[in-house]
Amino acid sequence: MASNSTKSKTTNNNKTNTTTTTTQAKVVAGKATPRGTFPHVKRAGDFIYISGTSSRLPDNSFAGVSVDEMGTTNLDIEVQTRAVIENIGDILNSLDASLEDLVEISTFLVNMNDFAGYNRVYSEFFDFSGPTRTTVAVHQLPHPHLLIECKAVAYKPLNDANHHDRDD
Repeated sequence: MASNSTKSKTTNNNKTNTTTTTTQAKVVAGKATPRGTFPHVKRAGDFIYISGTSSRLPDNSFAGVSVDEMGTTNLDIEVQTRAVIENIGDILNSLDASLEDLVEISTFLVNMNDFAGYNRVYSEFFDFSGPTRTTVAVHQLPHPHLLIECKAVAYKPLNDANHHDRDD
């Protein structure tokens, strides 16, 4: 995990205020390693930014993917959606936050015909008091077995988070 702090000084009416902004980025142990040089999550002060998250498992397989005896691949939007939201929850937990702290979620679906199944599972986790949401269709995601990817923003004041990391 990389971590840094920056201090900035502002001068207003002959007064100098020093504020400290803490940023930290981390790859969460026990989750699938990102397929690029980016963190799962980055905290910037009281905000937590979660990178695009899929249903990929730590062994590089995918939740919601099965292959039958004839070799036909079956993809399940409901299983993938549940896995994505659970992965986001695990990532948030690594910073002492939870799904309840989400303020925004952006969802990328390969096929808008999957919207109903995605929406059904999403509603198991969130209601009208949940995060704001945008859902868009995309041509493809980084793997042909992926039907969905989400990125999110959470708000968790540092003084509420007891500001300690868990690397479990």
